[in-house]
Amino acid sequence: MSLLSPGNPIHLPINSPDYAEGWLRLSMSSSESIAATEFIQDCSTEDLTQPDQSIDPDRLLESYNYQLPEERIAQNPVVPRDHARLLVVDPAPNYQHRIFHELPELLRPGDLLVMNNTRVIPARLYGQKPNGTLIEVLLLEEQTAHQWLALVKPGKRLKLGATIEFRDAASTLLLTATVVAIDAPTGGRVLQFDLPVQQSVLPLLAQLGQVPLPPYITDSQADPEQYQTVYADRPGSAAAPTAGLHFTPELLERLEQRGIDRTFLTLHVGVGTFRPVEATDITQHQMHGEWVEVPPETVEKIAQTKSRGGRVIAVGTTSVRSLEGTAAIHGKLQPYCGKTNLYIYPGFQWQVVDGLITNFHLPKSSLMMLVSALIGRQRLLDLYQVAIDSNYRFYSFGDAMLITPEARKQSSK
Repeated sequence: MSLLSPGNPIHLPINSPDYAEGWLRLSMSSSESIAATEFIQDCSTEDLTQPDQSIDPDRLLESYNYQLPEERIAQNPVVPRDHARLLVVDPAPNYQHRIFHELPELLRPGDLLVMNNTRVIPARLYGQKPNGTLIEVLLLEEQTAHQWLALVKPGKRLKLGATIEFRDAASTLLLTATVVAIDAPTGGRVLQFDLPVQQSVLPLLAQLGQVPLPPYITDSQADPEQYQTVYADRPGSAAAPTAGLHFTPELLERLEQRGIDRTFLTLHVGVGTFRPVEATDITQHQMHGEWVEVPPETVEKIAQTKSRGGRVIAVGTTSVRSLEGTAAIHGKLQPYCGKTNLYIYPGFQWQVVDGLITNFHLPKSSLMMLVSALIGRQRLLDLYQVAIDSNYRFYSFGDAMLITPEARKQSSK
């Protein structure tokens, strides 16, 4: 079963300015896609003026650009999952070419993996107005019970109070939603689904919706479960925390046998993760808040790990933002449930994370800046060039990097 919707997917040149907007287009068909261009224009409120030429290169958006051959973009995941390649980042100038299933021997007994257990929902829906006008909806996040922020097309026809009907293949009406607000930062709509208080919309999404893939995946035969981590059990994301896609139950068991523990948190991936950075001076970028939960047992495990001299290894940038965002709110890591809009770029003062497992990210994205804050921008670009020259596979279904705590400590000196 393919995850791609029927029709002609949008194709963007890999190094075009529009390419970084890809997550907001989410591989919509050209005839039925969300008006992503209007959305970008609506949410672009940043200062795009040219900065002073004496500005620190780490603050320049263009400093996070790189050239990627299109054939390096992975269209399908490796099978089995843990046979993806792994670029291990040691103290400069050293690195290793390994395979992901070798992870247990690359970490130490007593280390702790922190994983995001969010699950991608079938967030793309097709409905119609009572007069028959076709409507496409992309759900971004649940704000309150049965109330969701969404991108919609055609947006101009969905004024406050407009109703959308969702029917199954037999034309049976299963669900209705009403536009109750217009969200200025995203250009989207807030939809109120007409459901009893005790009933969740998620089971109906399984009947009506499709799992959205990013637009650079244009020829995939992946099964929907291949775009979920094996430990995903908290539905709510519009995209997968892709660093976790490489783990298998067997690999998790081997890690446990070696004395490498794991714990979980939740960040539902939305606009905050994939909204493009547009400000020439990256420090002017504003992150959209995303819902996060760091439970007490995770905080306790991290404290115990550090007290024993173990290292905290974040699996994915979403885990990084969850941990460091929570610590930034409270001054130290504490249990937390709410929004985080933490934006990490070079100069960030780390409180929790010692090492990182992550995939390869889009040019000029906020995720490039986050990883640069860990090991340095120029070193990251140099490693990306190594990966390109060594035929690594990039992006959501691609290969991974392990940034060791030793490499991070070196970069912070």
